[in-house]
Amino acid sequence: MPLTADVALTHAKAAAAEGKITATALENLTCWLTEERYAGYLPEVLAHVERGEWQRLDDVFWTIIPFGTGGRRGRMYPIGSNAINDRTIGESAQGLADYVKATLGPGAKLSCAIARDTRHKSDHFAELCAEIMVANGFTVYFLRGYRSTPELSFAVRYKNCSCGIMVTASHNPPSDNAVKVYWSTGGQVLPPHDAGIIERVMSCQEIKRTNFAEALAAGKIVPCEEEIDPAFISAVLTQALPGPRDLKVLYSPLHGVGATAVLPVLEKDGFKQVEQFALHAEPNGDFPNVPGHVSNPENPKVFDSLIEHARLSGADLCVATDPDCDRIGLAAPLTAANPKQFATLTGNQICALLCEYILENRKRNGGLSADKFVATTLVTTQLVRRIAESYGVRTIGDLLVGFKWIAGAIDEFGPEKFLYGTEESHGYMAGSYVRDKDGAVAAMLACELAASLKAQKQTLHEKLDALYWQHGCHVEQTINVQMPGSEGMGRMKEVMASFRSAPPTELGGLKVVKIRDYEGSRQWAVCSGQAQPEPLMGPVGDLVIFDLSEEGNYVAARPSGTEPKIKFYLFGYTPPEQLHDLEAAKEALSERLAAIDADLRKFAGV
Repeated sequence: MPLTADVALTHAKAAAAEGKITATALENLTCWLTEERYAGYLPEVLAHVERGEWQRLDDVFWTIIPFGTGGRRGRMYPIGSNAINDRTIGESAQGLADYVKATLGPGAKLSCAIARDTRHKSDHFAELCAEIMVANGFTVYFLRGYRSTPELSFAVRYKNCSCGIMVTASHNPPSDNAVKVYWSTGGQVLPPHDAGIIERVMSCQEIKRTNFAEALAAGKIVPCEEEIDPAFISAVLTQALPGPRDLKVLYSPLHGVGATAVLPVLEKDGFKQVEQFALHAEPNGDFPNVPGHVSNPENPKVFDSLIEHARLSGADLCVATDPDCDRIGLAAPLTAANPKQFATLTGNQICALLCEYILENRKRNGGLSADKFVATTLVTTQLVRRIAESYGVRTIGDLLVGFKWIAGAIDEFGPEKFLYGTEESHGYMAGSYVRDKDGAVAAMLACELAASLKAQKQTLHEKLDALYWQHGCHVEQTINVQMPGSEGMGRMKEVMASFRSAPPTELGGLKVVKIRDYEGSRQWAVCSGQAQPEPLMGPVGDLVIFDLSEEGNYVAARPSGTEPKIKFYLFGYTPPEQLHDLEAAKEALSERLAAIDADLRKFAGV
């Protein structure tokens, strides 16, 4: 006799009593077994119960997959509240549609731009979102094929859309997918819209859909890549700066969408010696030819095969973009004298190099003034701020992690005053044609800078050393501590709570002199025994910063908004007046950060 929902529920309750699934998994599983809105998924749920797949059921039901700094992201699975599937993606699109309609009011002209990357099921999820938005009265501007996330941001602005949806999980493993939700500004949703959308998503009952082919034939889904592609490329090129273009570039899209944006941009910017790395050229959601099948340009190992090829081909620069082409990584020769000895650059180092390049050129062209600004986050290198100060422009630097906050700052302080936005996780933006980080413009500017330096017989690494001599030696490190599953989520909360209730008093041999807690209390906590904490001016978020006894040395801790992990950001600094031997200073700071890392792991029990 086939298993019924009632019998399956009895089995589930017994499994919970025996500790095979968590209480929250039982709660969410009960909804999927009993509520009409999940009826279409009932056969699959029943099959899992009948097979006794309790660990799998616990994994996909123990929580409701949340919206984080980059949207709703997670592992794909056909069923489950904690998985990416038709229901959770559908709820996201329906919740967005409901909120936009309620916000804009009756009679508003509704439209939504939609694009997707090369991941498994991205095409299916993009069409599903289009069907839902059309069924809710939206005209959908649809980018057929795969396109970059910044092009989606551009399309929202170019077509004056009410909102946008990008189907991508960025650099996550092949098992994952996601939706990023964009507001009419072209930026990812900010308060109060994020909370409003989440409320609608979480209370979603009925998901309205129409047939994709019928909506396309009726003109309610409008293919727009032939219009948007050249307009986007032209917009990127508005940020091009004059100078040499003699540079041999090896470019990798890491099996993602980047060739649709980076290659035409570099060609039109005058770079004639660009080779696409054949091993990574295939658009493939399995990311077959990168280490661990994770196409993350933050990972130096991604560049191993690129560097090997560059040595043979004589390339001057290796550039890689992540699967949705909103971030870049670079590898370059350490010295012009030894062009075959390559090394990668960290996100913070690229932040600083591009900042210096943009501001130097803007100053030369008379485009700088005291009201102009660069924007960055609280966990990005202070070298960016020091460079900006040297050019007499201000830094908006008290922003939370996530490029949406940089995008918000552009609109708050004025796009006409904006020069450059950047964050340590390899995200860079110049110009105001988008409201998100853009791998295409970052690749273009990096190649321009490398070509200019080559003409001066200098490399990116040598230019970075010059910046250290001028502004002080900066060494940074980001540590990712994975904490997956329901147990991991609890552990993350425990670690962050311990940082607040009983924080470390010393890290890496340096005393903790201040604690900046950006959670709701918004206070300074001073470890030297100050009786009353001081108000902390800045954003509110789950972030704690420990300032150490030597100037410019500090540590930040925060849980990731998109992945099951805690991130530690370590910052080492030696002022320029104390620099005598740069390589020795780098080594000393690296040793300090290693000691801090060890202390943090001991404190957190990881």
